[in-house]
Amino acid sequence: MKQFYKSKSLLRLSFLFVLLFSVITVVNSCKKDDDDEEFKDHVVQFEVKTTTGGVIKAIVTQVGTTKTDVFDPTGTTWTSGEFFVNSSQAQLNLDARAELPDADSELVANLWIDGEIVRTDKKKGAGPLVASIDYSFLEL
Repeated sequence: MKQFYKSKSLLRLSFLFVLLFSVITVVNSCKKDDDDEEFKDHVVQFEVKTTTGGVIKAIVTQVGTTKTDVFDPTGTTWTSGEFFVNSSQAQLNLDARAELPDADSELVANLWIDGEIVRTDKKKGAGPLVASIDYSFLEL
């Protein structure tokens, strides 16, 4: 009789374990996963600045496979304006060339994504200088 009681208890325990495991599995598989969306839209902006009388000569931007050239923009600051980029585009590039008058002059290139600066390249010195930024959404 005692042996029968132990096997019955063990059977109940096993059944309870299988039932609990099944319920947990079903609940986990039915959860909505917010990470299902592989690619997302981001607000992107390119920015180039010079200090102490520097002159921006050329700016080249590339989003995915689309390249844009800007030659001799007016002023000491240039911004691309905000635009949407899907992270499936993968690659963003910014190159800027400027003529700087003295050793204390700076050329600064910034990449803004979703309102935050994610990359900056600063060059300091006199003469022609180039700042360059490369960014990939696929980086981990």
